[in-house]
Amino acid sequence: MRLQKLIKSTLFIGSALLSIHTFALTPFQATYQFSYNGHNISTATRSLQSLENNRWVYKFSAKAGILASANETSQFTFNNQNVTSNSFTRATKYLGMSDALTINFNQSEKKVSTNKDGTSRSFKLENNPLDELNAEIQIREDLKNNHLKPVYYITDAKGIDARKFINLGEETIKTQYGTFKTMKFKLEHNKPERNTLFWLAPELDYLPVKVAHNDGSNSYGISLINYKWQ
Repeated sequence: MRLQKLIKSTLFIGSALLSIHTFALTPFQATYQFSYNGHNISTATRSLQSLENNRWVYKFSAKAGILASANETSQFTFNNQNVTSNSFTRATKYLGMSDALTINFNQSEKKVSTNKDGTSRSFKLENNPLDELNAEIQIREDLKNNHLKPVYYITDAKGIDARKFINLGEETIKTQYGTFKTMKFKLEHNKPERNTLFWLAPELDYLPVKVAHNDGSNSYGISLINYKWQ
């Protein structure tokens, strides 16, 4: 189950963070090498698509051979450099076992409804909560506009948590797609044994070109293979 959780987590991480122009989102697709405990085992893909009326859909998919797979989709609207969540879905499989999560953001009633493997919950929608995918979009836009927030409110099956992103300075990173001068960030977790580092490339509008996550004795990483605007 540890591998399943790590594959699911790649989403948010890159989870940290799309456009050629400073004030506009641009559809794109990025492919990453996914490694688990130091071994390359699969690739992961993120893609952003534009719909009508300022609506967008952000998708993530990964597959580790016959062992596991994960697919996630976030639908949101984007106005004045702000993401507003509409819905989020996740479906994962691991050695024949499956896991599913749906989140619906009812903006008019200020209510969030979740369902994880048949268990439903609802809670108050406040602080413009994001999901694990569209949080990346918001953070990238905030960095482009020099307005990184002190905390970001991220929604999961049980509620909304405040997460901090700490700037650790600059670092040059080499990937299969090229070498980049990046900004290094740390994502704070509530558990001391967990830590996530990610490297964002300003020349790619703060796309995460590398991510490293440790969770006790297990670790995973993603590194950029290919990136294209669509």
